[in-house]
Parts: sequence; C-alpha cells; structure tokens
Amino acid sequence: MHKIIGIFGGTFNPIHNGHLRLAIELYEKLSLAQVRLIPAGCPPHKTQPNATNQQRLQMIQAAINGIEGLIVDDRELQRQGLSYTFDTLNSLRADYPKNSLGLILGMDAFLGLSNWYNWEYIIDLAHIIVVDREQYNLSTTTINAFLRKYKTNDPQVLTKQIAGKIWIQDIPTLNISATQIRDIIATGKNPNCLLPPAVLDIINVQQLYRCREYNR
Repeated sequence: MHKIIGIFGGTFNPIHNGHLRLAIELYEKLSLAQVRLIPAGCPPHKTQPNATNQQRLQMIQAAINGIEGLIVDDRELQRQGLSYTFDTLNSLRADYPKNSLGLILGMDAFLGLSNWYNWEYIIDLAHIIVVDREQYNLSTTTINAFLRKYKTNDPQVLTKQIAGKIWIQDIPTLNISATQIRDIIATGKNPNCLLPPAVLDIINVQQLYRCREYNR
C-alpha cells in the first residue's frame, strides 16, 4: 500500500494562491505522498500561454519553494506536440508503477472530461480526485454514468488500488483566476495578495502580462 501521488496540471499562467491553497488542502486532507504540479506544454483545449514555458516553470518553482509536499514536474514542457493528460499519466505510471496516482480536477473540468483525448482510459491509469467547489447538477451530463460506475465513498480504496476510482472532495477554495490576475496587471493595478510575492517579483522584473490584448 502506497500513499497517493496527486497530479495537478494546468497552464499556471501565472500560478496563484488559489492553486497553492487547493494543492495544500488536498495534500493534507487526503494524506497524499506529494502533489506534482505539471505545467502544460501545449494545451489542446486552450490557446498557447503568453508566458514562456521557462517563465511559467520559474514562477511555479518560486511559488512552491519551502512548501511541504508540493513538487514541480516539467515532463509536459519537455515533450513535443500537444500535452494530453492521457500521455502524461502513462509517463507517470511508468515512473511510479506501484503508487496510486490521483488526477486532480475541478468539477468544471471533470464535467468536460468526455471531450479529452482517450478520456475513458484515464481511469485505468489513475484515480480522479474531483474538487467540488459548487453544487453541480450531474443528472443530464454525459459524464454521469461514468461517475456512477467509478465513484467511491471510501477514501481507503484510493490507497488499496493504484487507479480506477473517482473521489469527490468538498473543500473551500479561493476565488482567484489567472485571467483576473493578468487583467489586473494589464490595467496597471496591484495584484498583491492574489499570488505569492516571489511570483509577483518575477512578473515585475520580466514585465509579464503588461498588454491587455495579449493576455486574452
């Protein structure tokens, strides 16, 4: 039996306190071995981030410095082509064949899971940890049968099996978005307290997100 490795992907453009608080809450509440923050290299469902791969990686490294349990993983930045979660989980499964993996998704992302590449095979590679920040109606979604089939109410199952279950975790989260932060910076306002000071220092030194049109 091994502790679960949390997998938290995103563009992190930029990483902010909402990301960090969510990762820390899950690390503590589910007693995770670690949470691996994986910046997307070339996300298939979003436009290419306006900060470079190296800048986003640098901001994540600065943000998690000294925070227990949080680790940056740059495997998607090293890989050519689109960054599919299925491919990333295959890579992680090869690196950690005996560990439980827990893919961390917000409820909105989970509801759109059926649009992802090879989505129905993701559950074979990892558990899915869904962060339920609001009350969603699942009765009419295509993902509802998938949830009914794999959902568990026993967190112990997540460590007894290395993959194959869906766990819904209700946690308070900070209502912060990267788009909000980019807009604040583009209009010359102060985003302090929305993201770590070390990240804001990098943004200021490198003059990131200064153009509103470029931030869309």
